[in-house]
Amino acid sequence: MTTWITICDTCKREGWEETGMELTDGERLAALIEAQPMGASVRTRRVSCLMGCTHGCNIAIQATGKLAYTLGRFTPDTDAAQAIVGYADLHAQSDSGQVPYRQWPQGVKGHFVTRHPPLPEECQTDEG
Repeated sequence: MTTWITICDTCKREGWEETGMELTDGERLAALIEAQPMGASVRTRRVSCLMGCTHGCNIAIQATGKLAYTLGRFTPDTDAAQAIVGYADLHAQSDSGQVPYRQWPQGVKGHFVTRHPPLPEECQTDEG
């Protein structure tokens, strides 16, 4: 089963306009995450807007049948990217998606915004 790191590539942290940077903070974080080595069960995708603008930079950790998480308030740097991928690897290894706090990479602590239960099975098989 694949755990997805969904990365908001339109996120702009407060003051972004004054930096003069061409790439959004979300695009920078996405590139850093995509450059990290990750387990075979972890994949990335970019989306335009996770609607967590006050928490930018935002990502979601998701897998079918598992708890899903939204994390935010990241600085687009290598430390954040490594912690996000590390947590996604642990999520992928977990049967439920729940990872014991003691195993969390330090760089994700304090960044959790929401937790979502898995969809009921009948929702996962519905078409349309």
